[in-house]
Amino acid sequence: MNFSLMISPSDLLLLLPEIILTVWLCLILIIDFSFPRFPNEQLAYLSITGLGATLGCLAWLSAGHVTGALFANMFVLDGMALFFKMLIVGSTILVILASIDYVHRFKFFRGEYYFLIVMAALGMMFMASANDLLSVFVTLEFSTFGFYVLVAYLREDMASNEAGIKFFILGVFAAGLLAYGLSLVYGETGQLVFSNMKLTEVTPGLAIGFLLIFGALGFKIGAVPFHSWIPDTYHGSPTPVTAFLSIAPKGAAFAILLRMFFIALVAFKPIWVLLLVAASVLSMTYGNIVAIAQKNMKRLLAYSGIAQIGNVLIGLAAGTKMGNDAILFYLLTYLFANLGAFAVIIAVSEAIGSEEIHDYSGLGRRSPFLAFSMLVFLLSLAGVPPLAGFVGKLYIFVAAMKEGLYVLISVGLINIVISMYYYLIVVKKMYITEPHDSSSIRVSGPIKAVLYVCLAGTLIIGIYPQPFTDWVVSATMMFSGLADSPLTVIPPTISNP
Repeated sequence: MNFSLMISPSDLLLLLPEIILTVWLCLILIIDFSFPRFPNEQLAYLSITGLGATLGCLAWLSAGHVTGALFANMFVLDGMALFFKMLIVGSTILVILASIDYVHRFKFFRGEYYFLIVMAALGMMFMASANDLLSVFVTLEFSTFGFYVLVAYLREDMASNEAGIKFFILGVFAAGLLAYGLSLVYGETGQLVFSNMKLTEVTPGLAIGFLLIFGALGFKIGAVPFHSWIPDTYHGSPTPVTAFLSIAPKGAAFAILLRMFFIALVAFKPIWVLLLVAASVLSMTYGNIVAIAQKNMKRLLAYSGIAQIGNVLIGLAAGTKMGNDAILFYLLTYLFANLGAFAVIIAVSEAIGSEEIHDYSGLGRRSPFLAFSMLVFLLSLAGVPPLAGFVGKLYIFVAAMKEGLYVLISVGLINIVISMYYYLIVVKKMYITEPHDSSSIRVSGPIKAVLYVCLAGTLIIGIYPQPFTDWVVSATMMFSGLADSPLTVIPPTISNP
């Protein structure tokens, strides 16, 4: 492999978003250490400014269709990478806005909180461009380091400490699986870059290696049976961190999964489709059934998130460009609905000091705006028209239908009905049950901003999805060679080493 750290000035354009965010990250850290009296709110808005500049740069590169590769194709910038980077940066901006009031409960290291959030976002941006085995490991672990600290940020909260320990132990275990899987794949192929792996047959070492990699990435997205960390981690983490964990790392992990399956493993489609179908069915069914018994809003959304990942895996199991388009579109709709729901949880918990579902009783009278917002977000997660979640699920199911995955679609439709039950339990509490306290709930300006953005995204994408579908279609042009037709790939031979 011809590898050189020397890059031309024109190549720097491909790294410009990461360069901007890295410089801003250093600026945040310097200001926090050098000026300890610098207001934390101003540090939050400074972080948002840097992320906004990065998002603007990404939009400019996307509009100019700037693409390319660096370091012997180990780092790629294409339409899909740009999409996931904008998804990550946009969600980070919303999370920091939602954190401004919440951070006041931290007794230590308030400034470092924003540094860690931005650092995790930077790592996930690199994940979106990772195109080889080595970059996958380095970028995934780089993005996870910040979360190890953020999950346990409430030092005097036992639930936060427990969440941090569980997340760390299972995260290290997943890292071990990933490292071993990567070593097996490299040993079998002699290649690091996905596009250089000309795979024609499955050896036992190769099969085990890719299964271990899928297991590690399955931990990242929270698919069954790699989901065990999610409920306790979501419950114990600071709520803005939970919101961040619920969308950004999953988007970055799906960027890697798409490159791995459709570049390195495209010849083995009939084999990995069965794996994805099983993971999808298990995730949807387990997540929705267990969510019914939850009494805490964060745990309910944790199991709901597991079920939502099952829906996304339907698109991955389709194994076509349309399925990939549907994945990107679904993650975009999930961003607005899920972050919006967590923003409501933050506002309610700040006012009443509880995240239990029964304490949402009468929310429609105490804060009509928060109740309406939660109603919209929950209905979008359930897939009710004309909201964004309905279009996202429809897109996913159409892609699967074209591939003849009717059993998977049937399971998905049944699970939509199940999810409606526990979402409507929350709606019933908000609008029908009498409130325990009739005092009104004040909503701060930053939380209102997050809710307005999420409501606009949920409603606009649902009512007029065309510009967004065009965006995701153009973002996955590298997969244009995939046939949108029933499985016709010749099954590969399986040989012994």
